[in-house]
Amino acid sequence: MAKAMHSAHFILNSAKITAMIKGSDMSNAKIGFITVSDRASRGEYEDLGGPAMQAWIAKALVSDWTPVAHVIEDDQATIEKTLIDLIDNEGCCLVVTTGGTGPSKRDVTPEATLAVCDKVLDGFAEQMRAVSLQYVPTAILSRQIAGTRGSALIINLPGKPSAIGECLEAVFPAVPYCIDLIEGDYLETDEQFVKAFRPKHAKKPS
Repeated sequence: MAKAMHSAHFILNSAKITAMIKGSDMSNAKIGFITVSDRASRGEYEDLGGPAMQAWIAKALVSDWTPVAHVIEDDQATIEKTLIDLIDNEGCCLVVTTGGTGPSKRDVTPEATLAVCDKVLDGFAEQMRAVSLQYVPTAILSRQIAGTRGSALIINLPGKPSAIGECLEAVFPAVPYCIDLIEGDYLETDEQFVKAFRPKHAKKPS
């Protein structure tokens, strides 16, 4: 019963987030959202991280995009499989994860991410931890990483919704151009919310 209620609530949240996406044409970029949590995947508590990631991206982007969301358990093989499916089969150009980045035995999101990436981008993790340390000293325990697979960028985010926003605000200015460089979809941001950096030659004409 609890699992059914959780699923219904997650679908409702997803519908609300989808309504926030700017533009009616949702045929362009796909963005993957993965919540990694044993308890949330069993419906024992509400997933707050997944909707928080989607809400932030919905405010950040003005180009058309479609969300593809999953709530899964803290299991490395499951995380790897989900990442691969979102990128290789669903065609996501960006995948953001929340949860599973700490030092506990069940925290294996960074290991799974590393296993499926072609390249690791250390600067993302360095910047996210630097920002988070301004708020809590335990941010030093976070092992989140970022990297590329094919034409997609993967970013591990913390589990706390407020920390998700703080980290995305810190690194997202570099995200669209990074995806350009790996030949992914063109993402355009709302400069009133977050201003992405692109060299002049990389900008599309208005």
